[in-house]
Amino acid sequence: MDAPAEHPLSAQDAQTDGPLREDPVGTEDLDELEALEDDERAARRGGAIPRGSLSRGLRLAGLPAAFAGRQAVGLGRRLGGRSQAEVAASVQQATAEQIFKVLGQLKGGAMKVGQALSVLEAALPEEQAGPYRAALTKLQDAAPPMPAATVRAVLAAELGPRWRSLFASFEEKPSAAASVGQVHRAVWSDGRPVAVKVQYPGAGDALLGDLDQVGRLVRIAAGWIPGMEVGPIIAELRERVAEELDYRAEGAAQQAFADAFAGDDEVVVPQVVMATGRVLVSEWLDGVPLSKVIAEGTQEQRDLAARRYLEVLLLGPARAGLLHADPHPGNFRLTPDGRFGILDFGAVNRLPHGMPLAIGRLLGAALDGDSQTVAEGLREEGFIRERIQVDPDQLLDYLNPFLEPLRHEEFRFDRAWLQSLFRHVNDRERPEWTINLKVNLPPEYVLIHRVWFGGIGVLCQLGGVVPAVQVLSDFLPEFAEE
Repeated sequence: MDAPAEHPLSAQDAQTDGPLREDPVGTEDLDELEALEDDERAARRGGAIPRGSLSRGLRLAGLPAAFAGRQAVGLGRRLGGRSQAEVAASVQQATAEQIFKVLGQLKGGAMKVGQALSVLEAALPEEQAGPYRAALTKLQDAAPPMPAATVRAVLAAELGPRWRSLFASFEEKPSAAASVGQVHRAVWSDGRPVAVKVQYPGAGDALLGDLDQVGRLVRIAAGWIPGMEVGPIIAELRERVAEELDYRAEGAAQQAFADAFAGDDEVVVPQVVMATGRVLVSEWLDGVPLSKVIAEGTQEQRDLAARRYLEVLLLGPARAGLLHADPHPGNFRLTPDGRFGILDFGAVNRLPHGMPLAIGRLLGAALDGDSQTVAEGLREEGFIRERIQVDPDQLLDYLNPFLEPLRHEEFRFDRAWLQSLFRHVNDRERPEWTINLKVNLPPEYVLIHRVWFGGIGVLCQLGGVVPAVQVLSDFLPEFAEE
């Protein structure tokens, strides 16, 4: 049996050189310098995630700097005779690969942003999104992995020095890697194929640190959006992120889903085998990831995946009292027996009474053109704060393009439609554009908002034809088909 490797962030590594401690800097600055030194040592060994905000910030800052450098090199190549199109394609490809490398190495919130971009790239024009699509899509399930020695150290710390005795076999090369942890294929001691999810050392510090950075930026930006109350949103996100770092909580959520869908003919969720704070073992689930369906699936696969995806977003709250809140394609797949598989339950929204009834009711009112009821309902739910005045007709004009899928018996979700929405919400010439500045996001709707907007992005990447009205009529409380 292999001896556990030394943890890449050991107490010895945390010590800094004496002169640093004598510099006249504040405690926060000293912490950042210590973290930067730790990060440099870890990088030399191929170890843990960079955890200091200074180190992480420097790496992110390097993206535009490197892009500027490549542009300068590109200018030289153009002067040397290469065409503008050739040079532009080369620069964009190199930049895309660096984005994948940097965000993948940083993990945490930085990588989650990359995963979100990989979903919402469908909203951008092809000439802008095309060069970056492949690199960002890889972040959904194939980020740069951590070394095998680090994996063994985490498993020994979580499962004990004889952790190998729990498995009949264990593949050290990960089958998938994402923002907080990576997955290894293994066989449990009773012969069951299992997925072993191992959390990156330093993932918690990285994710919470990135959220703090984002929180500071959002608070500054919110000064320009009088309708938005930022504090409760950040607090809600921080609480949910803390839960995502505890694999015991994730295991409990996954098992609740597995129980709710046990024996279902259309949806499958792997059973949990065991869970600790940083290791989660589940039954293995074969299938074609939605990322592959998006890239090369048949129209039949696209239609099936899109319908099941929309249904699952509504069925989770109805059956398990939980909303799966990480809507990127790497977390879903079509299984060989034709079912829709769901993975990764680190981010969930607890909805013990199902989806808020106001959602179905207000969608129905909007489709009926009842702007006054929509405005009053959104105010009651906290989307319009008490001191903010909104014209109901302008509000409905702003929302109407989002309702288009519900005005047809069947609707094709595609990039063209999502791009039209993107232009709509960013068109400052339209009188209803100011609605952007007046709408709030209540904390209890933060994850619902994330799921629905991320979900729309996935549906448009799939390009499936979906009877959306029928699906909502069947599974969304108080939504009545016209």
